[in-house]
Amino acid sequence: MNNKPISRPGHVALRVLDLDESIHHYVDVLGLIETGRDSQGRVYLKAWDEHDHHCLILREADSPGMDYMAFKVVSESELKRLAQAIEDYGISTEWIKAGESLATGERVRFTAPTGHVFELYAHKDIYGNGMPTTNPGIQAQNLKGIHPSRFDHCALMGNGVEESYRLFKDVLGFDLTEQVVDGENMMAAFMSCSNKPHDVAFIFAEEKGKFHHMSFFVDSWAQVLAAADIIANHDVSHEVGPTRHGITRGETMYFFDPSGNRNEVFSGGYIWYSDRPTLTWTTDELPRAIFFTERKLSETFFKVMT
Repeated sequence: MNNKPISRPGHVALRVLDLDESIHHYVDVLGLIETGRDSQGRVYLKAWDEHDHHCLILREADSPGMDYMAFKVVSESELKRLAQAIEDYGISTEWIKAGESLATGERVRFTAPTGHVFELYAHKDIYGNGMPTTNPGIQAQNLKGIHPSRFDHCALMGNGVEESYRLFKDVLGFDLTEQVVDGENMMAAFMSCSNKPHDVAFIFAEEKGKFHHMSFFVDSWAQVLAAADIIANHDVSHEVGPTRHGITRGETMYFFDPSGNRNEVFSGGYIWYSDRPTLTWTTDELPRAIFFTERKLSETFFKVMT
């Protein structure tokens, strides 16, 4: 039985430089579905097999990057309990009223030691996945582009990795699935609130609050390969892959949206159970940990962040 108070990643709010270009990228190339726009000009999107209203919020701004990442909590009572636990841990919280974002209940906001803003919420309206819940099919019709089935995880960079790990483990109930260490220093923490290899990863960087990537799950290695053809046909800025990670064992490809925010499509990986041992990688094996096949890092992978 899973008694974790947080069920899964919910959504990410990203800043983009040109909203129209970004909508084309996320709808026509990546294949997300637009579900709404609000009075602030923000655009809401979802992956096709998600039932909740959105997994991505875009807003136009002068600089790209992540405003916040949100996790869905199992109940309103747990949301209130976690908010108090975060305060008791010594981190300030802020309550955001229901409806400030479309289709979303009240949220509690806090900043992790790495400088990243997170939100927790318990309610989001159901939008559906394009199929009935009685006698459904296997895939919605008229999907576009890569059409991932869901938002999977984020990788976030900053200093304070071990402090953020402890907050997410001790207060929010996440498991440490894998880590990268340099001697006694934790350089990266891969953390799960579910049975996935990771729902969020914290990776060391000198500057706090940097966004590395948002990842979308596809069903197979073949779909990762197809995604490579799709981004090539649309002249999308490509970075790495298709290839495979050592960490998480996932099959992967990285590319950029028009504003320079990094996207990943991800498949595979192992099933995580809380009684599995944490896997540890050492920094001398980092190239193999990140890109298992090539066993070398690209020049941009740890240098380009938003």
